[in-house]
Amino acid sequence: MELQRTAIPDVVLLTPRRFGDDRGFFSEVFNAKTFTEQLGDFTFVQDNHSVSATPGTVRGLHYQTEPHAQGKLVRCAKGRILDVAVDIRRSSPTFGQHVAVELSAENWSQLWVPPGFAHGFCTLVPDCEVLYKVTNLYAPSNDFGIAFDDPDLGIAWPVARDQAVLSDKDKKHPRLADATHVFA
Repeated sequence: MELQRTAIPDVVLLTPRRFGDDRGFFSEVFNAKTFTEQLGDFTFVQDNHSVSATPGTVRGLHYQTEPHAQGKLVRCAKGRILDVAVDIRRSSPTFGQHVAVELSAENWSQLWVPPGFAHGFCTLVPDCEVLYKVTNLYAPSNDFGIAFDDPDLGIAWPVARDQAVLSDKDKKHPRLADATHVFA
């Protein structure tokens, strides 16, 4: 597995190797020993699978606060997405900065988004399937979000707010400057 640190070093792009022949391919997409040695001792407790039919679907920017903060290992098994992680740790030198990478079935990359980051993605083609492992169970009382199009974040989304397909919940998220529940 190839690991590449991003502009925010805690956010890491992982690309598993694929071994292919005329039947298809095999890939080890996660190895706990390798992950722990390279990125720290995190235990994944839940796997999630998201399907989005329409290009321009935006999910996020979501996060959970302590004691239920989640790290996420995100991959796109079908289609293409722009995956985004925003540092919401007030004490971090990269607070309010983001990393945006394309994840696709073709590039087979995954993004490690550690606790302390808001996460979201935008579908770039129809019928995207996104799978992600999380380090903590869903906790509704600790579930928060930030407006995906907060101008202070400077994220170059491939879709404008009036064209984005958003959940009712995601339409109501505040800007980061107005978020009351972020990390110290």
